[in-house]
Amino acid sequence: MVAPPDMNLDELRVALAPLLPEHAAFDGWSDEALAMAADSLGVPPARARLAFPGGQTDMIDAWFDWVDRAMLAAFSPERIAAMKVRERIRELVMFRLEAMRPHREALRRALAILAMPQNLATASKLAWRAADRMWRVAGDTATDFNHYSKRAILVGVYGSTSLVFLDDAADDLIDTRAFLDRRIDDVMRFEKFKASWRGTPMPSLSRFLGRLRYPAV
Repeated sequence: MVAPPDMNLDELRVALAPLLPEHAAFDGWSDEALAMAADSLGVPPARARLAFPGGQTDMIDAWFDWVDRAMLAAFSPERIAAMKVRERIRELVMFRLEAMRPHREALRRALAILAMPQNLATASKLAWRAADRMWRVAGDTATDFNHYSKRAILVGVYGSTSLVFLDDAADDLIDTRAFLDRRIDDVMRFEKFKASWRGTPMPSLSRFLGRLRYPAV
């Protein structure tokens, strides 16, 4: 294993990622929080800043990526294969939230930063990446429209559940789990509707456009 002083910037970014939220909870996603994380790792703050050229959003990005890596490590193909699709998504979402649970205030601050107008593009990218990785771990191999619709729906489910999680003080996160179950119920009903809708004959779009251009006389 490479010692922190000898790490390149990519390695240093990965090493600092899980240390940042502990300090961001109190000092925000700031240079101060980064300096304290760097000090605990034994590297100069100036070098640590080089690993996060984008500042706050880069630090948040790195933490979220660390959560992704932990999720990938925790859910082996064998573990996933033993679950139904509904259970896979539920467990993946809850794993991510549990991983962030010790640093809930850091998450609250991170989401507030990502909600700023100048950061909406980054927020969308990170939300899509999380949904994409969850679906990939869950075994999804769709390449058609379903690839995009599944991820778009999961972005909404994960985002809304995260907001409930932030204010859920129960040890077992009962409100968060109940909310997530309801959202997944909605998704499953939608999937059943899509499946039945696919069997419905659809009018020809080309024929319709042709009639607009050359109306029958």
